[in-house]
Amino acid sequence: MEFPTISQPVVLAPEQNKVLRNTYTMLGLTMIPTIIGAFVGLSVSFTFMAQHPIMAPLLMFGVMMGMLFAVSALRNSVWGVVMLLGFTFVAGVFLGPILQHALHLRNGAQLIGMAAGGTGIIFFSLATLATVTKKDFSFMGKFLFIGLVLLVIASLANIFFAIPAMALTISAIAVLLFSAFILYDISQIIHGGETNYVMATMSLYLDIYNIFVHLLSLLMAFAGDRD
Repeated sequence: MEFPTISQPVVLAPEQNKVLRNTYTMLGLTMIPTIIGAFVGLSVSFTFMAQHPIMAPLLMFGVMMGMLFAVSALRNSVWGVVMLLGFTFVAGVFLGPILQHALHLRNGAQLIGMAAGGTGIIFFSLATLATVTKKDFSFMGKFLFIGLVLLVIASLANIFFAIPAMALTISAIAVLLFSAFILYDISQIIHGGETNYVMATMSLYLDIYNIFVHLLSLLMAFAGDRD
């Protein structure tokens, strides 16, 4: 006679627990150079972006991609940590244009705070969901990758066309896409798909960074007080 078995909760292996703990610690540290970089970005003149509305975003995208490849190449050494912190500083500086734009609005500081708070709520809610339930979200990988490719193509296309409605659509999709990536990336750590905390941190950092940028863009478009 067979008795029904009761499913046991997933227990993190010591190695996976260590990677998750180190990732959250490192993620907290990346906020320091990001904030410093953002203050630097606020004091930098980005007039070249107005003068070169197509080349400037492509150049910034190229710089960030180059640094991401460097982080990946050095991920197994202490220089990977150094490069990751350097990347987050540069990413903070590149927040300059959108932060400057926001602060030209009467309620710009409030919108920045709302975007930061909203990003924090999204991250902590989804991180808690993924960590506590330990559900395997790896099945989302292919769909998220295809969505990311399409999002990048649409974003690059809109650099040339500069259609406001398309920009808003891209931002709305990006918030949803990178929110789903949080579930996927944490699931990868929990289930052993990602064993390097530098790469895990970089993935989650990019999720948070993109959610903040696109959420702020949406808030400025729909709640910005220009006069």
